Amino acid sequence: MAVDQAGVEIQRIQTEHRLKLAEFWGIREGDRILEIGCGQGDTTAVLAYFAGESGFVHGVDTAPPHYGAPVTLGAASERLTQSPLGSRIQIDLETDILSPLLDYEENSFDIVVLSHCSWYFESAEQLEAVLQKARAWGRRICFAEWDPRITHPEQYPHLLAVLVQAQYEVFKKNSSSNVRTLFTPGQIKGIAEQSGWSVRREKTFYSPQLQDGLWEVDMTLQSYQSELSDIEKAPSKLVTLIQSEIYLLQEAKQTHGIKPLSTYALCAE
Repeated sequence: MAVDQAGVEIQRIQTEHRLKLAEFWGIREGDRILEIGCGQGDTTAVLAYFAGESGFVHGVDTAPPHYGAPVTLGAASERLTQSPLGSRIQIDLETDILSPLLDYEENSFDIVVLSHCSWYFESAEQLEAVLQKARAWGRRICFAEWDPRITHPEQYPHLLAVLVQAQYEVFKKNSSSNVRTLFTPGQIKGIAEQSGWSVRREKTFYSPQLQDGLWEVDMTLQSYQSELSDIEKAPSKLVTLIQSEIYLLQEAKQTHGIKPLSTYALCAE
């Protein structure tokens, strides 16, 4: 969440996007919500607003309080829980949903939400395990993630940056990257259905003001050399491929400008 005046406009745009998602998901007054992968609380705040004073949002994330930039998860969650929405929010960081020590009573929540967090998962198997475990906790699941099916030339740089990051991840045993596993909408829908959920509604949203595409492109251009050097015995063809993609990314940034990928959302029961 915005913690200084410079971040207010950024936060306004991020919140506006999540208002669209909450409206599509049908979040209502009084809903009890489990948000998996809550991050810095951008979606958490919107969920709490829609759930109202009689509702409740329990956000969990595996990341530690010091993770995140320019605002850490710890600073963002502290600010959020001290806000007027704070009485209807609980945030637990460093919390692994798949831990055998963690469980909630059956149907403790009306809705389970995963918003722009699935690309942080280590694998498709991990995502499927989370969705399977969550079936006992909530009656409905609401999901949102970036959609790599570009529809505008300006989205091309964001897609290239995501693909470059996803290629690094093949060689990492541990990661703190933004893109650890890239899922397409078809894969997400398939994993949800394999986990026992029935998808009822799907929609794609385009929020061109979001800054995430620019952030991902800049971060990829700044870090690709160190990422490659960290890969032990990186195949020469991989290095050549990524160098080619970086060239395309630099060219696309200058030629097309940068807009974010669209967002794929679904509701399942």
